[in-house]
Amino acid sequence: MTRTLELLAPGGDVNAIKAAIVAGANAVYCGLDTFNARNRAANLSFDDLTGIIKLAHKYDCKIFLTLNVVILEHEVVGIIKLLNRLVNSGVDGIIVQDLGLFNLVKKHFPSLDIHASTQLTTHNEGQIQFLSTVGATRVNLSRELNLTEIKALTKVAHDVDVLTEVFVHGALCIAFSGQCYSSSVSVGNSGNRGRCSQACRDEYEPTAMGNKFPLNLKDNSAYFDLPELVDAGVDSLKIEGRIKGAQYVHTVVDSWRKQIDTFVETGSLLDDDSNLYKVFNRDFTNLFLKGDMKKSMFTDNPRDHSFTHANQKNNAISVVQIQETQQALAEEKNEIGLLVDEKIKYLSIAKQNLVLHFSGKLGEPLTVTALVADDKKIIVQSSTNLTQASELGLDPAVIEKRFRSFNNSEYLLKSFNYEDLDPSLNISFRELTSLKNELALLLNDSVAIIPAVEIPPLPDHAKVEEKPTMSLLIADIKDLYLCDETAADVYFKLPESFKVGDRKYIELFLDNPRLIPWFPAVLIGKDYLESVKVLEEVRPKRIVSNNTGIAYKAFEMGIDWVAGPFLNTTNSYALLTLQEDLNCKGAFISNEINRPQIRNIKRPANFKLFYSIYHPILMMTSRQCFFQQTVGCKKPSIEDGCMLKCEKATSITNVKGISFAVDKQKGGYPSIYNHEQFLNVEAVHDFSHLFDEFFIDLTDIGSGSKEKLDKVQLIHHFENVLNGIEKSSVQLHKMVTVSTNAQYTQGL
Repeated sequence: MTRTLELLAPGGDVNAIKAAIVAGANAVYCGLDTFNARNRAANLSFDDLTGIIKLAHKYDCKIFLTLNVVILEHEVVGIIKLLNRLVNSGVDGIIVQDLGLFNLVKKHFPSLDIHASTQLTTHNEGQIQFLSTVGATRVNLSRELNLTEIKALTKVAHDVDVLTEVFVHGALCIAFSGQCYSSSVSVGNSGNRGRCSQACRDEYEPTAMGNKFPLNLKDNSAYFDLPELVDAGVDSLKIEGRIKGAQYVHTVVDSWRKQIDTFVETGSLLDDDSNLYKVFNRDFTNLFLKGDMKKSMFTDNPRDHSFTHANQKNNAISVVQIQETQQALAEEKNEIGLLVDEKIKYLSIAKQNLVLHFSGKLGEPLTVTALVADDKKIIVQSSTNLTQASELGLDPAVIEKRFRSFNNSEYLLKSFNYEDLDPSLNISFRELTSLKNELALLLNDSVAIIPAVEIPPLPDHAKVEEKPTMSLLIADIKDLYLCDETAADVYFKLPESFKVGDRKYIELFLDNPRLIPWFPAVLIGKDYLESVKVLEEVRPKRIVSNNTGIAYKAFEMGIDWVAGPFLNTTNSYALLTLQEDLNCKGAFISNEINRPQIRNIKRPANFKLFYSIYHPILMMTSRQCFFQQTVGCKKPSIEDGCMLKCEKATSITNVKGISFAVDKQKGGYPSIYNHEQFLNVEAVHDFSHLFDEFFIDLTDIGSGSKEKLDKVQLIHHFENVLNGIEKSSVQLHKMVTVSTNAQYTQGL
């Protein structure tokens, strides 16, 4: 094996990053105290980041900064200020979820390398091409993929000069990343803003299968799958764990470093993974990678498994044996902690002290000597000579105003020294500025400082048509009669899974040209390919896609497309990315944001804005099976036919007494929905001037045990609301008795 394989480690705080570096990580990903998806991690200040970059680069380790949250309109100014600092920081890449950041970075900060976050749910070849088009140089592939799928996507990525990384160790989400709204819906803390409260780890009332933690997966470990990952061509092996401490990070990185090095040198694997069990874990599984999703992936205990594993390994049964085993492990954990502390205690990220010494005589150049950390000297001289001052000479205040910018995140400017500068001398301000710029270049290792970019406010273009229209979604042929009840646009929701070669949906659209295809967020493998066939054979005039891979194919084929609500669009620059790079014609604004957060979004020219005012509230969608842990299933593992045939539905109730519908469309992934419907007629009153189209979801998916409503009546009431008939709002609330628009109130 000759290819370089990156080991990418988590860094939640300074000590964890130091631990990763000394343990042998090739790169570390970390976040600042803003704009990153691990708010529960300690995170870094900008000064910390600068010091960490300098330290890491001494050890040939890269630093990637996580900016992996959706950005709100009022935060754009702040993110631009941050990007202006990052371009001169030496950071090796930024990890991004928000599509607006792709536009900003590609246009104005092209020196920054963009890595597509796991929050972008990348799982098909069209998505790789989409992300390459908008500026990604690397993609983090979905954790749910198997080795065959990873290999195929990595080949596609390499063909378009994009690298791939795969999570190989740490926590597993039960839901597709970026498509989980459970925390947002239940407690107002959005995973798309780094505030996930881990509702999947919550305790529920015992299910029919006796499980109290029916959504809780074991941790991921691909420790013995390294040869297959290498064969798949993966560029980076990523360890999860930015809320973990230095002891955990060092242990896991050190174990993986030894495994990789052994395999590179000998072609064989180490067979001992015991150290991985000595730090926090929920037991381990690699069954996503193996493509064999069994009940054994779940564990009915979200807490640390390390002591349980030690008991099992030592056959500790009696109280005395258990106490002795746990005491021994506790002592070993303490020894690991002391060892890590010893290894990192001399690693410093402190600012370098800087002293500036000014010297010169009449008729000679002005000389500036920079003393850095007592062991480095940099000397610069003016190109013109000092002249006699007609009045006052060089004023220290004037000099210090020019040079005080060196007191920054990298240097601590301790003092200015003028002892060797003769009095009553002068030099032009332009020369002083030139000296400062030359010194800045040398202090930055001769890398040119990139000047700050000022980005003018975006224009706010007018709507295409003054009066907003309505659209609706159906997912069952039996609801086709609704087309005769309204002039609204009618979307038809395609499933996430297709029977290969089945022309049912192709014929449906060909026979009903009024129907507009609505593509789901997740389309993997053959299901993506079958979806592409729908596009190729139907050639619809317009589609709505919640999947960027299908969006890319529509763009390639010249088919108009609208970005669906599950693309998490929250700001004007995201709209620009979609329009300018992929000829998108319109977009749904995310239902996670509130009234003030929507208000200042600016549309591009000839671009439509959509907003859903009535829909079941999706909490999460999973490739795993929710029914194994709830009502039970006789199948030992998920089969290809499960998605196509299974129509199970149940509910789970948390210990607070709140129930959630566990539902599955035939041909769909298992999903969990809130017990309330989203109903927001206020948005019609608030934003008829902004939105071109208000949308209602009339599918029965996610309805659970909710009463089935008269869909024709619903359509007429919503149409009346759009026409300004106030009593229709009251009638809707009488019909939809269990509803909420909390997200419109609380926002992100």
